[in-house]
Amino acid sequence: MPTTSRARARRPWWAAGVAVLSVVFLAPLVIMVLGSLQRPLQPPPDGLDLWPDPAEWSNYASVPAFLPLWPMVLNSLLLVVVAVPVTVVVASLAGYATATARGAARPLLIGASVVMLLVPAAALWVPRVVLLRGLGLADTPLTVALLSLAGTTPFYVLLFALACARVPGSLLEAAALEGMSPFAVWWRVALPLTRPAVVAVAALSGLFYWSTFMDPLTLVSSPAHWPVALGLRGLAEMEVALYPIYLAAAVVVTAPALLAFAVGQRSFFATAVRS
Repeated sequence: MPTTSRARARRPWWAAGVAVLSVVFLAPLVIMVLGSLQRPLQPPPDGLDLWPDPAEWSNYASVPAFLPLWPMVLNSLLLVVVAVPVTVVVASLAGYATATARGAARPLLIGASVVMLLVPAAALWVPRVVLLRGLGLADTPLTVALLSLAGTTPFYVLLFALACARVPGSLLEAAALEGMSPFAVWWRVALPLTRPAVVAVAALSGLFYWSTFMDPLTLVSSPAHWPVALGLRGLAEMEVALYPIYLAAAVVVTAPALLAFAVGQRSFFATAVRS
């Protein structure tokens, strides 16, 4: 009973904390939406304009005149559809191998992943360009998706290693004694039991490939192959008086990422509760 009473007493504080964090994180999105409804080629409003009067919904229709939005959106969708499943498979396999390694191999693999995670991303840009150009794989719509062949980032490998380490070893050993191959144990036993990690990595990698612009900037030179995040970054250089159109494009680009995050978050918590 005392534990239940303390839990009930904490609920108002928990709700207040969630409300404060929601305001902090939602405020930029609200400002972006309101800014997208301002009238272009006009001086900025004095003070805080809670709702533009009149609201210029035509800004959204004007975006394709400044940016080939929909071809770039298709490029980004293709990138996400290809890269996310490959990332999940590669990272989960590497994480499973790390978690089930024996002897000194396990800490060695974890240490190697941590070291690679500490390498600055900027240090890899030039080697990637040289390698992919040498292989003839640069400047294609799926060039950036090649990063998924390495699990995208060692962080995802470590996340899966932690998730697989929580799977009972006796269960994995029993599956192996039943004659299942290591690949079958990963696919039929470890992967279903690490569904929260699968959902989390899928959501995080999807957001990464949808929003990244530095990797396409260094690897993709043809504008016809640019993802939408790189195109939006170029649109940010337009005149300040046209920023409502830029913000309208930002809203269009941000909306699918928010929807994917909401779906992934709901699936993650639902899976966590079931497990």
